[in-house]
Amino acid sequence: MASNHPGDAAQIARLAAHVKWAQCPDRAAATAAARQAFHDRWEQLVDPDGKLDPAERAKRAASAKSAHYARMALRSAQTRRAKAAARKAATDA
Repeated sequence: MASNHPGDAAQIARLAAHVKWAQCPDRAAATAAARQAFHDRWEQLVDPDGKLDPAERAKRAASAKSAHYARMALRSAQTRRAKAAARKAATDA
């Protein structure tokens, strides 16, 4: 389903994803490798040389992941506040 229209790419990708999941007998198995890679990324981040005890590495990875999501939430809240203030300023002017 090729298309040269730039706006079609997202819709074609969405369609392909729906077709894939409609035919997939085990969603968990289909995404297991991606979930494992995501988990491994955090452990590699906190222990690049692999010298920590596995339990300590897991704790630090969980903290690094939590810090990442907390940072994203903070930035999101700050952006929303700034946009709201800009809208308010525009309507007051």
